[in-house]
Amino acid sequence: MAWLTRFLAAVAFLAIGVIFSPETFGSKSDGLNSSKLSPFLKLAHLLCFSTAWGAALWVTFIGGIIMFKNLPRHQFGNLQSKMFPAYFSLVGVCCSIAVGSFAYLHPWKSSSTAEKYQLGFLLSAFAFNLTNLFVFTPMTIEMMKQRHKVEREENIGGEVGWTKNREVAKSNPKLAAMNKKFGMIHGLSSLANIMSFGSLAMHSWYLAGYLLLFFFTSPRFILNLNFNY
Repeated sequence: MAWLTRFLAAVAFLAIGVIFSPETFGSKSDGLNSSKLSPFLKLAHLLCFSTAWGAALWVTFIGGIIMFKNLPRHQFGNLQSKMFPAYFSLVGVCCSIAVGSFAYLHPWKSSSTAEKYQLGFLLSAFAFNLTNLFVFTPMTIEMMKQRHKVEREENIGGEVGWTKNREVAKSNPKLAAMNKKFGMIHGLSSLANIMSFGSLAMHSWYLAGYLLLFFFTSPRFILNLNFNY
């Protein structure tokens, strides 16, 4: 049933995109309705993009590192196996809404080159997250469970860090082979996550171009968001 759940999630992501971006799929929206929808779509885009980018920043560069340095390794792995599917699902949903709202506001035929590039960055982030959610994460979790079983037989895994694993792997070919395979799969997953984060970072640079700060003689300042992007 796991594959069915993932398939339905992928269909849900696509459905969100279709709902939010009819012009991308060839239909035309009414001008009046578009103007009424515009503020809501811009808000949805901003909130979903910022949620995806913030979650990626925290998980990739802060939360995961802190947990790895302070939790027993098996406990850390078990926590990650529960957290990452939720993390990639959250970022995937947010990216799909960001893609749909941006595509609706910028129909492909009338959009500028810069806007087409931004849609490409958002789609890339979405695709990398789906790849992690449906391909690399299930493979990583399965490999982790197999390696945990071998490590428990060697009475390791309750420590913090990799020291004991590396020592035992020198005399245990099975564990050494598992480490190599796990490292390869985990490396691909990390690469996809970094590529997704990088794509979102490129879009943040684009949005920053529409952020205007007006400073006055007083220390207070007014933040003016010009979202006519």
